[in-house]
Amino acid sequence: MHIPRLGMTLIGAMLASLAFFATPAHADLRVCNESANLVSVALGYRAERGWMSEGWWQTPPGDCRVLYQGDLERRFYYLFAVDDIGGGAWDGSVFMCTRDETFTIFGVEDCLARGYERTGFFEIDTQNRTDWTLQLTESATGPAVVGPEGGDLEDPTFLVDPDDVTTDGPQDDINTQETDTQ
Repeated sequence: MHIPRLGMTLIGAMLASLAFFATPAHADLRVCNESANLVSVALGYRAERGWMSEGWWQTPPGDCRVLYQGDLERRFYYLFAVDDIGGGAWDGSVFMCTRDETFTIFGVEDCLARGYERTGFFEIDTQNRTDWTLQLTESATGPAVVGPEGGDLEDPTFLVDPDDVTTDGPQDDINTQETDTQ
C-alpha cells in the first residue's frame, strides 16, 4: 500500500513542478538602491488614459523595488528618486506632477494649478526590452544611475539648472510641455 501512495505523491509533485515552470515569466521595471540611505522613488509613463505619475516606493539601501509589474509595454519611462536622509536626488528635465503623500496623478500639465508639485524626472530608454533594472548609486561626484548592462547611463543628477526655465516633455510624439514657473 505504501508504494502506490509514494508513486502518486511523486506524480503529483512532478505535475505541480511542470505547472510551475510552464507559467510564463513576467518582466518588470525594477529599481535597486545601491546608495547608503533610504530612497523614495516616483515613476512616470504613458498609460492608456494618458500621462501618469505615481509614487512613492520606499527603497532601503541594498534593496530593490518593482515599480512596474509585468512586461514593459513602452520604450520610455521616467523616474525621480530622492535620498530621504542625505537630501540628494536623481532627477532630470522632464516635468511631471508629484506630491508629498502617496499618489497616482493623471496628466503632466498645470501641476501647480492643480495643487501638485512640478518635479523633474529623468528618462529611461528601455530599448523596447520587456524587463529593465536600474541601480541608483553614489559616486564622489554625486548620485549616478547604472542600467541593466552595468554601464553608466547619463548621470541625471543636477542636469537641470534651477535658473533654467526651459522644459522638455516626455517622448511619445505628444507635446506635453508645461508653462508653469516655479
